[in-house]
Amino acid sequence: MMEKKKLIKFSIIIVTSVAVIVAGLLIARKLISKSKISNTVYAVKKEVYENSIEVAGVVSAAHEQTLQALSAGTVVSVNVKQGDTVKKGDLIIQLDDTEQQYNLAKHDYEMETVRISGSSRELLLKQTQRLSLVQKISDRKVTATFDGIIADIDVAVGDSLEAKDSVGTLVDVSYLIADVEVAETDVAKLKAGQKVDFTFPSYNGTVEGSVVGWPAIGEVTSRGATVVKVRLRIDSPYPDVILPNFSFSGKIQISPPEEYLLVERYAVARDGQQAYVQKVRGGERVNVTVVPYDREYVKITEGNISEGDILKAQSEAGASGSKRGSRGGMPSGSNRGGGGFPPPGGF
Repeated sequence: MMEKKKLIKFSIIIVTSVAVIVAGLLIARKLISKSKISNTVYAVKKEVYENSIEVAGVVSAAHEQTLQALSAGTVVSVNVKQGDTVKKGDLIIQLDDTEQQYNLAKHDYEMETVRISGSSRELLLKQTQRLSLVQKISDRKVTATFDGIIADIDVAVGDSLEAKDSVGTLVDVSYLIADVEVAETDVAKLKAGQKVDFTFPSYNGTVEGSVVGWPAIGEVTSRGATVVKVRLRIDSPYPDVILPNFSFSGKIQISPPEEYLLVERYAVARDGQQAYVQKVRGGERVNVTVVPYDREYVKITEGNISEGDILKAQSEAGASGSKRGSRGGMPSGSNRGGGGFPPPGGF
């Protein structure tokens, strides 16, 4: 009987000891959790979302004229040199037109004779023939078809040219153009006049341009993709270091860039329906409005919060379930406004 009483007393002691140990562990765990929460902080980050279409290509002069002879002949004058500015209609190169001038003068003499003594039908034929002779004289000249700059010229007096020989280039660089490929899925986003940011390897900075337009028909590339050729334009003044045929990459801005303030959801708590955060500096509590961003982050849309503010963790999950915030990590694979809102109790 005595031994049974001792056994019961010993069992009570063991149970009591276990209870004390369990209680101690729970208290210690709670203290550790509180310590983790109090030591975990999150930095408010800013992310800029650009709703844009990326493009690439080369720029061309607004207009370009290949200087070439329209008929065979000998060069008798060259009136420009590389870099000269010319006006529309200016004579650039003159070929020998002695024979053509003689033929026209002879024809005019004959036509006057016909006018006096010939028939009206014969006179009409002479007038038509005169137009052809005048055109042959015009074909002995190379003239500017627009205002521009002589980009290059390679001809000298005495050179013999054949019809269609190219001897130089005239360009109008009052503005630059580029034709770029835009995927069919993005065409609905385009509007004439949209801003385009150009980046050139030759220039340390961004050059602004705009969307001019696009045709009412698509094209299929060699890769099998359906695209639309969109024309872009850069108006003067633009940097002198940018020349026709220079390559670029660029972005067509569909809408102005948006800036988001982001923080991990563990930095946000709720008091009823009101969300709030607590700044580390001064311990100030700030009421905020947040919306989902992705699984880890929320977007702060209202509240006296700025980029770089350091916020205290508001939940144990924040201390143990996500260490990225204490390292100041940025969201990964964000869907820019998508994702689920933090589950109840997640704050």
